[in-house]
Amino acid sequence: MLKKLMSIFGQTDETVSEQISDEQNDLIEYKKLQIATCALFLEVANSDDEFLDTEKEKIVETMKNIFDLDNKHVQMLIEASNESVQKSVSIYEFTEIVNRYYDYDQKYEIMKNLWRLIFVDKRLDAHEEYFMRKITGNLHLDHSDMISSKLIVKKELNLK
Repeated sequence: MLKKLMSIFGQTDETVSEQISDEQNDLIEYKKLQIATCALFLEVANSDDEFLDTEKEKIVETMKNIFDLDNKHVQMLIEASNESVQKSVSIYEFTEIVNRYYDYDQKYEIMKNLWRLIFVDKRLDAHEEYFMRKITGNLHLDHSDMISSKLIVKKELNLK
């Protein structure tokens, strides 16, 4: 019966299998992108050796907005990202994935969201700024992009 239906629609078993395989690969790659993006946020939040509840709340809010996830899926994403961070050697592993899938505007938006996370406590730690410099370079953004995104967020948050 299935073969008859597929022949009506002009698809063979192989074609259907290829489509399913492509969709599975796309889903896997999208999950990698989610984990890599979230991992950058976790790395920045932990860079000053203080992971505040307000920072976690900001990460949850940001992941919901970026990836259109509910609370349950954001928690699962954070857990998976934490595991990846623990196993990682450097942030390059994460920025490489982000570079593969995000264009300039999306990466710039990530930078602004990272600054929003940093400024949750209304201050900038030297380690946080160091991480932002590394992330900026790894995302192939200019130093001026780092500065302009920082200034936009500071103005948005009424910080001096």
